[in-house]
Amino acid sequence: MAGVSDKIFRQICKEYGADVLTTEFVSAEGIFRRNERTREYLDFDEIERPIGVQLFGGDAGHMGEAARQVIDWVRPDFIDLNFGCPVNKVVCKNGGSALLRDCPTLASVAGGVVRACDPLPVTAKIRIGWDASSINAVRVAQVLADTGITALTVHGRTRAQGYSGAADWNVIGEVARAVAIPVIGNGDLISPTVIAQRHSEAGIGGAMIGRAAMTAPWIFQQTKRFFESGELIDSPPLPEKWRLIVRHCHLMTVEWNAEEPAIRAMRARLMAYSKSMPDAKRLRERFSHVSTLGEIEEIAADNMTENADLELHANAATV
Repeated sequence: MAGVSDKIFRQICKEYGADVLTTEFVSAEGIFRRNERTREYLDFDEIERPIGVQLFGGDAGHMGEAARQVIDWVRPDFIDLNFGCPVNKVVCKNGGSALLRDCPTLASVAGGVVRACDPLPVTAKIRIGWDASSINAVRVAQVLADTGITALTVHGRTRAQGYSGAADWNVIGEVARAVAIPVIGNGDLISPTVIAQRHSEAGIGGAMIGRAAMTAPWIFQQTKRFFESGELIDSPPLPEKWRLIVRHCHLMTVEWNAEEPAIRAMRARLMAYSKSMPDAKRLRERFSHVSTLGEIEEIAADNMTENADLELHANAATV
């Protein structure tokens, strides 16, 4: 969720019912070298708690020292270790999913961070393996549990898959049965019913929702209601969705203190929101050029007017 799970988006998810948050992943080397830009990624507000700072890296000593510095700087509720990122620029530095191929180094890194953070909890995220011929999530989970990792998130794809193909929830279930620590499932969790099914079948202790929240952050609210009562509540009406989008853009301009670059940076986020909106293709075309709040508000007004007219005509046709 690099470039996505910033402070503003996390707080939106929290408002819609997310229980636990993590920061964007942060380079341990950047923290170790006291890089000021890296430190900016650690910023969070008290209302986001419980929140973990997510670190990546392959040097056990530097990872442990970085974790200590993070604790001193921002006092998170836990440290989360990213052993799942498939991106080349992370993997080539022996970070992210690269360590799935090297259990001794993985154990060294995890154990070093656990000792450095004690008594603060340390969690981790992995993929099910490097590729289809080396699916080793159960072994990796056992190694991490032995180092003192307190909870483990498993994304049901290999590093080679990236985000393509289907997540393998059978492997996630095998991991959940193999270790005593809580296992959190991740991958293709697109609706409350799917999440409930995966929870039941795989025996997971929790669900991590990523890309689905980019499109519909209200999925947390819907899922919690479904677990509580079995009720499937509707997505917010179109005006509420637009209020959220405009507010998100406004908060970004305040955070950046510069309207045009903030709105340009929001373009990819707006594309994700469009998937839950009517006339999504046209919206994406317009979103690809926006650079001001005024343009966002104009698109919102047009979209709501057009869809109100369509609904009026549809109702008239059925009378």
